[in-house]
Parts: sequence; structure tokens; C-alpha cells
Amino acid sequence: MTFISKTKHADVVLIGGGIMSATLGAFIKQLEPNWSIALFERLDEAGLESSGPWNNAGTGHAALCELNYSPAAKDGSVNPAKALHINEQFQLSRQFWSHLVDNNLIGSPKGFINTVPHMSFVIGDKHADFLKTRYEALKPNTLFRSMEYTEDQAQIAKWAPLIVKGRDPKQRVAATRAAEGTDVDFGALTRELTTYLANTGVEVNYGHEVSNISKASDGGWDLSLKYPASGERSRIHAKFVFVGAGGGALHLLQASGIPESKGYGGFPVSGQFFRCTDEETALQHSAKVYGQASVGAPPMSVPHLDTRYVDGKRSLLFGPYAGFSTNFLKTSSYLDLPLSIRPSNIIPMLAVAKDNMDLTAYLIKEVAKRHDAKVESLREYYPEADGSKWELITAGQRVQIIKKDPQKGGILQFGTEVIAARDGSIGALLGASPGASTAVPIMIELLQKTFPKNFKGWQSKLKEMMPGYGVKLNDNPELAAEIEASTAASLQLENADATRS
Repeated sequence: MTFISKTKHADVVLIGGGIMSATLGAFIKQLEPNWSIALFERLDEAGLESSGPWNNAGTGHAALCELNYSPAAKDGSVNPAKALHINEQFQLSRQFWSHLVDNNLIGSPKGFINTVPHMSFVIGDKHADFLKTRYEALKPNTLFRSMEYTEDQAQIAKWAPLIVKGRDPKQRVAATRAAEGTDVDFGALTRELTTYLANTGVEVNYGHEVSNISKASDGGWDLSLKYPASGERSRIHAKFVFVGAGGGALHLLQASGIPESKGYGGFPVSGQFFRCTDEETALQHSAKVYGQASVGAPPMSVPHLDTRYVDGKRSLLFGPYAGFSTNFLKTSSYLDLPLSIRPSNIIPMLAVAKDNMDLTAYLIKEVAKRHDAKVESLREYYPEADGSKWELITAGQRVQIIKKDPQKGGILQFGTEVIAARDGSIGALLGASPGASTAVPIMIELLQKTFPKNFKGWQSKLKEMMPGYGVKLNDNPELAAEIEASTAASLQLENADATRS
């Protein structure tokens, strides 16, 4: 669209053209097809910020390989609860995508999801002991029953040859592998979803920025719009608003003035990845290999050597190398952080600054790291890496949640959080990981909070779209196997070399 939106009223306005808004729009179209919806994205295409394939790891977060979802306790034990919860969430996402594919609402799944085994790989006695404990905690569970463990370098070489070739054979290493892991291009999926929305009557507006939001006298919301390309401005009234603008969500949530937004702040973390598009190298590695985060590193900075499929082309990604920038979006202002400070959040933000000096030191160290040092980090996971074949790219911004805490004054939260007004007229999402992979359950949570009167009537439709909705698959092995087989077939996923049994 090349002109300012002329629509003056909508039942639902979605702010942001990423995976969250696209998912919520798809849900609403399925649940209430007669509701009018308008989507506004400040960039010229959907899924270009955090949803973009080179702006995130595209893991298909199922906790199969991400060690930060099952950390060791002080006594060395591992509690599988969080990993199980995240895996359950990803199963729901797969079911919803399968429903859309089966009903020809989106295109071929090969454009956005492919089978790539998920591995954890660690070096040294302490980390190997932890990984074995983690494996023993997860393996008995239905959702992790296919997981394999080994400390044999020859076996690891069969799974992922690049991480073993050139390594000291006496070095103690350990790995787990889940053959059913996936790689997801969330940018491509977002574009499939927004195309579906546009084809079903949703007004999808690109190049449109929501500059302000204010409560209307009828209980709805008045949104100020601007179209920078022409300088045009307009307004739209909405009964319900979803602020799914990624790093831009905090400012709009603060502008809304709802009490539920008070006390929230944001801590931006930027990042870079090495990307290798050399076909010969990429063909030697088919896995997502996750390691242990450095001391003081934020959870999203766990090093990983990933196979990626973007626009049908296979390539490799390694990183991230964390950094710091005061902007909240990859394409926004360096004033984002200072302009987000409010009387209600300054104490939590100061408390977080005081209590996270190790994180600050880590980020400073990462920013100062030279190219050669970054290549050496790559070689910890790929000993014979040729640095000349890897280009450094800038990833998307991640704005971590800062919130009030009774004991500490404020805490830094590495996760996602749904915030909704008491009257249900506006909802927002703050935070990052596991983010896109769990967009479906997160948007279900938002629907439940913002449309409590409608939600009960939607249960049967939700169950129809997602047979595992409302059920813990981990506690229902037969249903889990049935749903996994059906979603794998719908999404054209082929297990790399094994099936759950």
C-alpha cells in the first residue's frame, strides 16, 4: 500500500508486522471471521525485524538443545519442568501451522520449516557431567524420549563432523542429539500469515507508523498514524489494540497510560552472527549445535553453530556475539533507552543496573572483541573453520524486560510477558526468547486475558485447530505420538534418521 490508511474504524488493530501480530491476526480470523482488522507495520514488508531469518537463530525452540532452559541447581540436579513447558508450547505452534497448511490457508511448509537435528555440545569435565545429568532428567519424558547421549567423538562426528574434525581426541566432550529438531524461517512464516490475512479482508499497511495511542471516550483507542514516505498523517479508532511491535512495544504501552504498564522498563541487547554461505562447508553440517553460555552472558547469548534454510538455500550461522546499543529496534533511534525512563520504572532500572554488573562487563568485553577473537570463538565449536568464509552480520535487537521486584527493587527478566489492561481493550507483548517459536501459545494466553467473555466459546474451535490444546502431551504418550506424526506429515518434516518409539 502506498498511501496512508483511509480506514477510520476497526474492531482490532495490530501494531507491528512480526510473527506475533501475524499469529494473533490468524487466530482472530479463524475465531471471529467477521471482525474487521487492520495491521500497521513501520517497515516496507512483514517480518523484517526480530522475525527476520538473519535476525534470530530460527531454532524452533523446543528445549531439545538449549541448555539455559534446564540449568543445573546448586546441588547439581536438573529440573526438567521448564524444558517440558517450552516443548509443549512448541508442539502447539506446530499444530496450528499444520492446521493452516492442511486447509490451504498458507503455502508450502518447506518455505518456512525444515528438519534439522538439535544437539547440545559441551567441553570439559564439569560441563560433560552436567549434560549427562540433564540427559538423564529429560530422557524419561515422552517429549524427550528420542534424545541420545554420547561422549564418543567418533559418534559425534557422525552427527556433526565439523565440530570434531581437528579436535584433540583426548579432550573430554559430550553431546546430546534429538533427530526431530527443526529450523524455522520466521520471516517467511510471517509473510505467509500476513498474505493469508490480506486475502481474507484484513487491511495490511506497510510503511505506516503508529506514533501515539490514547484512550477514547467509548472505551476503545484512538491511534495516531503517520506515513513517512509522503508525510501524511491520519487516525484510526479501534475497539481492541495489540501492541506487537517488538522493541517498539514499550514506548506505545507507556503512551497508553494503562496502570498495568507501570514499572516496566527495557534493557536492549544487540548481537552479531557469523554467516557462512559457502555451499561446500554448509553441506558438511546438518544440525543446530548449542553450547554453554559464558559466565555473565545473557541466556540469548548461548553459542550455537546452526544449519539454516533461508529462501531455499542452506547456510551456516554461528554466534551470537552480544553487544550493546541504546536503540530498541534494529532500525530505530539511539534515544529509545533514555526516552523509555519514567518515574514508575527508574527505581527498577537502577536496581537492575546495580545487580547486573557482570552482564555489563560481559557486554563491554563482547563489544571490544576483535574479528580474530570472534573467529577463535567459532573454532571452539568448529576447530578447522576458515575465517575468510564467514561474514559478520548484525542480528535483531532484543529488549529484555525490567520489572519491579519487592525484594530487589527491580529484576532483569529473560523471557516474554503478556501485559493486558483490566478491561481487555489492549494487550501487549514484551521480552524476547523463546519468542517466535512459542507465538501460538503466547497469543492464546493474550486472547484469554483480553477476551475473557469470548474465550469460553472459542474452546471447541481451538481444540479443532490444535488437537493437543488443553492437554499435556508429555503425560499422554499415545496422543503425543499421534499428533507428532500428523503434524510432521502436514509440515512435510522427515526425521533425520530416527523416530520416537
